[in-house]
Amino acid sequence: MTNRVTPGSGPLDLNQLRTFLAVHRAGSLTAAAHQLGLSQSTVTAQVRALEQRLGRELFERRARGVSPLPYADDLAARLSAPLDQLAGVAAGPDGAAPEPVHLAGPAEFLGTVLLGALAPLVAEGVQLRVTTGLTDPLLDELRAGRHDLVVATRRPRGRTLLAEPLADEEFVLVAAPVWAERLAGRELPAALAEVPLLSYAEDLPIARRYWRHVFDRRLHARAAVTVPDLRAVLAAVTAGAGWSVLPGYLCRAELASGALRLLHRPADPPINTAYLVRRPAGSTNPHVALVRERLLDAARRCG
Repeated sequence: MTNRVTPGSGPLDLNQLRTFLAVHRAGSLTAAAHQLGLSQSTVTAQVRALEQRLGRELFERRARGVSPLPYADDLAARLSAPLDQLAGVAAGPDGAAPEPVHLAGPAEFLGTVLLGALAPLVAEGVQLRVTTGLTDPLLDELRAGRHDLVVATRRPRGRTLLAEPLADEEFVLVAAPVWAERLAGRELPAALAEVPLLSYAEDLPIARRYWRHVFDRRLHARAAVTVPDLRAVLAAVTAGAGWSVLPGYLCRAELASGALRLLHRPADPPINTAYLVRRPAGSTNPHVALVRERLLDAARRCG
């Protein structure tokens, strides 16, 4: 935010830290000022004073809002739990409990990867309301305020939402051992024309992307089985119904056990990035920030 930052001395100001955390969560000086009941000039002055004290810039100004710099992300991670606990104490024993956090995204990714990472927060009292579905409708619902956080399979267009990279998913070409043995030594992808194809949609979006990226050609095939749940596709492929292209995280255990086999090992496998998306105005519910930070932390550790 500032052009020149020089370190100061003395203890950190608690009000400045609260203001910094509100700006970090909201992604906007204006939104943070509204949440805190302060003027935007006061919020700006407090953030600049904290930058002077720390000797570091915390935010980069953007056309819409501000973007935290790496040190700001680290500082917010350290401050969130203590300041939220302090806010809870200040509210008193009769203070209202935070509302549930509304999280949405692909059923397979939420169920296989993310909900496990949130288990410690649930044990500590965080309530979750999880919705599953396709990215575009979920992003529309996020804009309308129906969700707090959405895991999206693509970065949303425009500037009405804030998106942070969450995880990269690698796509793998797999089949049961019975098919892998029949295909051994044969040329791919031509040999796959003799094996049933399984997909979660009629237009074969994952398989078509794999063909373009790996084989540099279009896929001309029709699915033998379509089912709109990748976990069901995985079960059918594992049972020997045919081949499919699946996210690597979904079939990691089956590949490790030998229940599934990789049919191809490309030097540059296709990868899709999942994003954690929120509204720029943020949420007054402190548990939303806890869930967001836990998911991003889990993604960093897994990566």
